[in-house]
Amino acid sequence: MNEMREKEAIDAYLKLLQTKGASSGLLHKRSLFLDQLATNLRGHAPDGESYRDVVETVMESVPADCWHDSLTTAREFYPFWVKDFKAIAAININPGFDVKPTDWKPVQATLKLLSDSLETEKFEASENWPLKAYTQALRFEGAEQSLVDTRVKLAKIILIRLRTAPDKDNKAYRVAVDLTLPLFTIKHSRRLFLVVVREFYHFWSGNPNAASMVLKEGSGSTLI
Repeated sequence: MNEMREKEAIDAYLKLLQTKGASSGLLHKRSLFLDQLATNLRGHAPDGESYRDVVETVMESVPADCWHDSLTTAREFYPFWVKDFKAIAAININPGFDVKPTDWKPVQATLKLLSDSLETEKFEASENWPLKAYTQALRFEGAEQSLVDTRVKLAKIILIRLRTAPDKDNKAYRVAVDLTLPLFTIKHSRRLFLVVVREFYHFWSGNPNAASMVLKEGSGSTLI
């Protein structure tokens, strides 16, 4: 494969971020990650499956507190790498390129600490509503109780991680999730968490069609 693909894609991506007002510090941080990503992308066919596999490999060496910025970079960079100009235009409109990262991060914790806290944790009404709706949707689809219990526990972990967020919006949800992912050191558990992340978001955000999003074939279990 032509190694110029990665260089041209990186240059185009960083140039666009610069025009959007990205700071020199942010551009430097993202360029370092992209250099690492590009090294691993060389020789791969420019398609989604190859890209997701490479991102998953690269993320294993990324420090836990850098996961959100690195995954944001990987998500935004993909259409530049495959030269999908329509996708670039779509991202530019909604949700937009993230050039002003939030300073907020969820409280530091371990997966064991979060899991143990579920035994005694009390949830507010605003938290219980999406939890109950998610539980009912899983049961309606015929899920066994053990599956329901496991997925609801993971949804509760998401809610706990979101508690200190200044704004309860999709950006906070993404930050909370991205910085929880490295706590899952077993890939199977991480992939199940990602499925719950994508299913539960519809309930948490109040999507009226949320119940139709659960237990679907091909539910996303990859990092991006």
